[in-house]
Amino acid sequence: MLAESGSGHAVVMDGPPDHGGRNLGVRPMEMLLMGMGGCTEFDVLLILRRGRHDVAFCEVELEAERAAKDPKVFTRIHAHFRIGGKGLTEKAVERAVRMSAEKYCSASIMLGAMAEITHDFEIVETA
Repeated sequence: MLAESGSGHAVVMDGPPDHGGRNLGVRPMEMLLMGMGGCTEFDVLLILRRGRHDVAFCEVELEAERAAKDPKVFTRIHAHFRIGGKGLTEKAVERAVRMSAEKYCSASIMLGAMAEITHDFEIVETA
């Protein structure tokens, strides 16, 4: 299926053949996680840059667990941030991750109503 957003963008979503799909795109539940990852990554970058920190990149890797029975909602999500830049401090990065999780990332806050969400990060010093 082709999902089109109100902003005019499209993405292919599909399911496995044993559920009637053709395995041609990302699963809808994967899309939820991808949305959360993109939302929180964007927030963390914006918060750090607004704080005038020299950020080169931000990546977030999500691991999730789902309930065994229908509806198979997410029960646990862990976000691991890998943030690179010059002179980034643990205090600044921790603050940006916390602000995203608690105040700005709508996707994280919404999914957090059902799932336990945890975070950690690593800082990579860049040249």
